[in-house]
Amino acid sequence: MKKNAVEALRAGIDLGMTHIDTAEMYTGAEEIVAEAIRGRRSEIVLVSKVLPSNASYKGTIRACDASLRRLKTDYLDVYLIHWWSGGNPIAETMRAMEELVAAGKIRHIGVSNFDVDQLKQAQKALTRERIGCNQVMYHLRSRGIENVLLPYCESQDIALVGYSPFGQGDFPEPTSKQGRALATIAERHGKTSRQVALNFLTRRESLFAIPKAGAVNHVQENAGGVGWKLAAEDLKRIDEVFPVPSKDTPLDML
Repeated sequence: MKKNAVEALRAGIDLGMTHIDTAEMYTGAEEIVAEAIRGRRSEIVLVSKVLPSNASYKGTIRACDASLRRLKTDYLDVYLIHWWSGGNPIAETMRAMEELVAAGKIRHIGVSNFDVDQLKQAQKALTRERIGCNQVMYHLRSRGIENVLLPYCESQDIALVGYSPFGQGDFPEPTSKQGRALATIAERHGKTSRQVALNFLTRRESLFAIPKAGAVNHVQENAGGVGWKLAAEDLKRIDEVFPVPSKDTPLDML
């Protein structure tokens, strides 16, 4: 498993997919990333996360230091609080984040699974830095963030990083109405249905996707999701079969 993961990560780097996301919560993942990026750190946008239970002022700094040791690097490009829990005051977490920036241990501050109200509280707590990104679940069957959260993030120049872009084991079956629609679009562009999904989910400058792939062939397929554009008729068809819900839904939390 470790060998396959390292090979997959290195294949992704070779293909230009240099945004690597990990977290202290993912047991052993930071050590695997460290091995994969050895000798190539300058090419990577490296992201990790602190657990809410560790996100006190001192706990955030300790957690970051531990992640840096596991990743065998002296800085992170972005450091996130993994989700909002309310257990530690967000002002303390953000104060620690700013101290980490000042110390050169992280370059940018991010959050994950934050709704608009939570984002505003995090922003208010900052005195010198700003929120660079918000990482949330975003896939074709989960588009509720497009109603309120995405417009707010765009208004604040906050990137929205979508995890689980293929859903969580429930990507549309080829024989379903949604699956057939994706296949038709894919055939028109000489792509796969998953490549169509990735292209749609990164269709705006503010949108990023972080697909998980543990095998080189999956990484290669993911790479084909960028570098081309869906036509207006494609976007219309996707909206028809994957409609945006009428109101925001609660953010899923992982």
